[in-house]
Amino acid sequence: NLASCLADLGRHNEALVFRRDVYARFVAMKGLSHERTILAGSNLVGSLNNLELWDESKTLTRDQLPAVRRSLGSDHHLTLRLYQRLATALRLNVKRTRDDLIEAEIIMQDVVQ
Repeated sequence: NLASCLADLGRHNEALVFRRDVYARFVAMKGLSHERTILAGSNLVGSLNNLELWDESKTLTRDQLPAVRRSLGSDHHLTLRLYQRLATALRLNVKRTRDDLIEAEIIMQDVVQ
């Protein structure tokens, strides 16, 4: 899609704008629990991580996860991807705390099991 092409060209800020818009439209049209909305949210979190917008990434992911687990289950690939992206945001954030690193480790252990 267009956002992926923009990101591949190194135009990450433009991709982020597009992904924000797509996610907002899916939320409005389908709701938070629809699989397409969840995919759009995961893509948005990926863009936030690429731009090192860790706090926003963590907030969005934590907001999404309850609905994702309810609608798709804990073992669905999109649920696992969101957890992995949350762990990445926790681990790579330069403002991370020891608790962030511990949480990231726990998340990744759960994902691989």
